[in-house]
Amino acid sequence: MRWLQRVLGRKQTQQQDPGRQDALLHDVRHSFGTGARAGIPDQVEAATRLLDSDDGLVVAARIVHQFADEAHAELLAQAFDLYQRTGVRVVVDRRHYRPSWESAGSALRWPLFALPCGFHPYAQVAAAVSVVGLRASRFVRVTDPRPLLAHVFELLDLTAVGWQFGGVRVDTDAALLAGRLISTAREVRVAMEDPPPLPPSARDLMRRNNTLDVHDPGSGRVVGAINLGAEMRPALLI
Repeated sequence: MRWLQRVLGRKQTQQQDPGRQDALLHDVRHSFGTGARAGIPDQVEAATRLLDSDDGLVVAARIVHQFADEAHAELLAQAFDLYQRTGVRVVVDRRHYRPSWESAGSALRWPLFALPCGFHPYAQVAAAVSVVGLRASRFVRVTDPRPLLAHVFELLDLTAVGWQFGGVRVDTDAALLAGRLISTAREVRVAMEDPPPLPPSARDLMRRNNTLDVHDPGSGRVVGAINLGAEMRPALLI
């Protein structure tokens, strides 16, 4: 709740309705995800439309915040368990997760598909990120956007880590999430008067130039390719 109060800030308006926000959050949590009948792209578009309001913008920020916090907490727990069992110490830095996997390897599990909040990264989280990007100019006026921008980069880092170390297949839904994380980071930074420096994880990804095949989620056949570094450099070097 303290973070939500910071989101609303001193410029909170009467149009914002905490009860409506709770109802929207409930709808997004329970109407979308792995149990929904619609495909992931249709879910993302529907959830994005559902959150198209000031109350929806607050809910979108809450989703991104909660998802990133739970991912970090899960990785801290894994690192602690690994130390207890083996004596191997793994540093978990939210600004750059790749070194954690480089030191621990397969001892770390990629967490984004099974967090306590129940949000699916390719459905609810992709929609929430999109809402923030689409309304970035409004978002930066009603709050300090830096914490959420850090979460966006954090989730982009974890997405890339999952592809390289976590055994996560790069399919069209995963590529959609990555693309929306990049575009939202760009829109928020453009809307800010003084955007912060890019975090270490983003600078690391931007230095890379590897192209990965993108697969169809159903058939598994290759339908395209993605190069995160090539997409991030023109979007974020502003």
